[in-house]
Amino acid sequence: MIDNYAVVDLFCGVGGLTHGFVQEGFNVVAGIDFDNTCKYAYEKNNKTTFLHKDISKLSVVELKALFPEGKKMILIGCAPCQPYSIFNRNQPKPETALPDADDPRWLLLYSFSKLIVELKPEIVSMENVPLLKNFKGGTVFNDFVARLKENGYEVTFEIHDAQNYGVPQRRKRLVLLASLGEKVKMIPPTHKENKVTVKDAIGHLPVIADGEVNTKDPLHRSRKLTEITKKRIQATKEGGSWKDWDEELKLECHKSEGGKLYGSVYGRMSWSNVAPTMTTYCTGLNNGRFGHPTQDRAISLREAALLQSFPESYDFIDDSQPMSVANLAKHIGNAVPVGLGIAVAKSIKNYIEQFDN
Repeated sequence: MIDNYAVVDLFCGVGGLTHGFVQEGFNVVAGIDFDNTCKYAYEKNNKTTFLHKDISKLSVVELKALFPEGKKMILIGCAPCQPYSIFNRNQPKPETALPDADDPRWLLLYSFSKLIVELKPEIVSMENVPLLKNFKGGTVFNDFVARLKENGYEVTFEIHDAQNYGVPQRRKRLVLLASLGEKVKMIPPTHKENKVTVKDAIGHLPVIADGEVNTKDPLHRSRKLTEITKKRIQATKEGGSWKDWDEELKLECHKSEGGKLYGSVYGRMSWSNVAPTMTTYCTGLNNGRFGHPTQDRAISLREAALLQSFPESYDFIDDSQPMSVANLAKHIGNAVPVGLGIAVAKSIKNYIEQFDN
């Protein structure tokens, strides 16, 4: 039945959500994103079209033209989450992590709902960070839901942890599903008890030192550490943090009462657990618990991608263009984990098989 449908992915990035749908057999006809540096990875791995476009300036005529004639429409997407994220570097505390009212990025959600209302796709999925529900007292998210309901959509939404769907990472996300028919329900957790661990995901990769690049996989590269940072990671036990260090290795901020709250900074992951949430700074030791469990370095770009549940074959590097490690880390950290994308795609597939007769 899914052959009767076509999918367009808004804010597609390098294709984590799209790849989940592709894995489940959906025809994703296009992805749209403002960042043109996502184009290579998106098209290379998903064999579909990348459209470089600002969603706020995308017309419904342009959007509708992407869908094949006679196919029912599925519109999916994840508006950039930085304005709502507790990892917003300018807002360190969760309770104050909401963006300024004049931050233009939250307006993208209104652009998303406007396109839904004008296009009237049969099925919609929207994924974002949980704090979106609280932004501006819930106004932005509530407006999004209300606008869909006013236009005939049945809407469900819930916060899900990606580790419960086979992603080797703690990553809570708000998943909204909507349709013009019955309610679309998210599938039950597939990995509630049998989590995919860090060791399951990256334990097989070749050993590399800090600053080294694996000769067979240029994405398997780790940042070079300074001498003092090398000593700090060497002093950190598996699953530990800066709290393991001798006093002479600690930063002044760690010695203050406020610094004691940041227990995961300079932390190592644990082989037997899932990883922390991957961020755009996921290859830096001082940005979170991104230390390799046993090797004296931060995780590599490939390891970050695997912890985001991208297949090991996922190609991020365009050999014809200069490579930016920071840009690749941003693309990987910003992506919807493929495993969560698969869960959303399965949920929509179940709905279609049940109700599209």
